[in-house]
Amino acid sequence: MTDSAITRVAGRGLPLRGNDIDTDRIIPARYLRAVTFDGLGEHAFEDDREQANGAHPFDDPRFAGAAILVVNNNFGSGSSREHAPQALMRWGVRALIGQSFGEIFFGNSLTLGIPCVVLAESEIVQLQDAVAAEPTAEITIDLEERAVTLGDLSFSLQIPDPVRDSLLSGRWDALGELLGAPDETAAVHDRLPYVSGFSG
Repeated sequence: MTDSAITRVAGRGLPLRGNDIDTDRIIPARYLRAVTFDGLGEHAFEDDREQANGAHPFDDPRFAGAAILVVNNNFGSGSSREHAPQALMRWGVRALIGQSFGEIFFGNSLTLGIPCVVLAESEIVQLQDAVAAEPTAEITIDLEERAVTLGDLSFSLQIPDPVRDSLLSGRWDALGELLGAPDETAAVHDRLPYVSGFSG
């Protein structure tokens, strides 16, 4: 394992209920014009929070400082923007537990080292209810043991084996790996037929 290996994530949870929460809701499209991702965290769920008039979970002081988002079905669906997991990470989210995730959101989260693990619908509901009842309790996501625990609750998580392996080995940052191996990257580049003009 390397220093960037992610074997477990522990922290207080935040229950965010609702199916099909898409990336437009996570970070409104007007923030896609930003040159960097700096400051995106404060705008996470901005429109939803405004409509909720202070009643949105992200504005609930009980969940201030939460690190693990507990969501429902098809979270992060919609467009491919990487701004959504960037905004969540900058708000303080370090992992997500849900019933299912949008495929591109899942991949973009992985490139930031944010595990997205899956539980059954009934287990998600139990976990959300438990967090709401005791917001200071700590959730633990153990990737080695494939377990999610909170107090007396314990569930077996689902995560694709290649994704789990990349997190456990610390090889989840594909771009970082490319930048860290310039000679090998250049050698592969030079062998590509559509780069070398199909010669040789």
